[in-house]
Amino acid sequence: MGDIIHAMPAVLLLRTYFPNCQIGWVVESRWSELLRSHPDAKPLSPEQPLVDFVHLVDTRKWRKNLLAGENRKDMLAALREVRDMKYDMAIDFQGALKSAAVAKLSGAPVRCGFAKPWEKPASLLYTCKIDVDAAHVVDRNLQLVRALPQRSQLALNEDSFRLLLPLGDEKWLTQKLHELKLVHPFAILNPGAGWGAKQWPVARYAELARVLGKDGVHSLVNFGPGEEELARTIEEQSDGYAIAAQFTISQLIAVTRRASLFIGGDTGPLHLAAALKVPVVALFGPTDPARTGAYGTRSVVLRDPSSITSHKRNRETEAGLMNITSDQVIAAARQFLSGAPA
Repeated sequence: MGDIIHAMPAVLLLRTYFPNCQIGWVVESRWSELLRSHPDAKPLSPEQPLVDFVHLVDTRKWRKNLLAGENRKDMLAALREVRDMKYDMAIDFQGALKSAAVAKLSGAPVRCGFAKPWEKPASLLYTCKIDVDAAHVVDRNLQLVRALPQRSQLALNEDSFRLLLPLGDEKWLTQKLHELKLVHPFAILNPGAGWGAKQWPVARYAELARVLGKDGVHSLVNFGPGEEELARTIEEQSDGYAIAAQFTISQLIAVTRRASLFIGGDTGPLHLAAALKVPVVALFGPTDPARTGAYGTRSVVLRDPSSITSHKRNRETEAGLMNITSDQVIAAARQFLSGAPA
């Protein structure tokens, strides 16, 4: 989720530089609702605001058994769909070997990517390698587009980031909020993360929910696949001030738009909240907020000086992240909820 959201401003800039181009995006099926609300959404509409075409792949499923007949059929169909578009250029914002391979297989004669991509072998598949020096991944993506040749010189609207995401499922949301008996203002707590080292302790999230609840702000605890136990534990320990819920992408977009505050670690829902201009209290440990911090919104980033940047998939909470206290997070949350400037 984060990779997609971080690439959106660059794709908007690409559209301003090449206003007459048709733009397609190859995306994993499970994240497609970040680009369009539903499969039959019309291009460049509120339901699909950014790109003309959305091409779906399911590399997670395919990698499990590349030789399976159904997988091979799906892979060939996806490849044929992309190649039939006869794209003139492919741009790899992710910098991974799989995304570079998709660019290569697209048949586009020009393939642009970072000179020093996230996975170094990816650069072997580019015809155009671009050096960037920005720290944050959003700015790096923007630099990549600015380095492309034959571009127009048009300015980005500073509010455009808000408009990049499709409208969420608002009809569902009104009913759901009534069902959950959740009233405004409410905060979203997101205890899960890509791996255990990035997860702030559940007991502290529960304490946070209790304190905010007594301040008059209930919490919605968002959880993804495999994270239900985390969320339910917070709900059970919150003295009735927190509600755990799982959402589709479109539903999460809709509910995040309504939130007064988002609190969580370096993970996709945090970047979604930032893209929607929701204030964020970001809890960082082994990953670097200078590279992947909340972008484009008011935020407080909490990271202990002892934290060391590492992307090792350790299961235990990183020691520096453990040093972030409940009082620090509560103070940051109250600062936003009181309306005080960050």
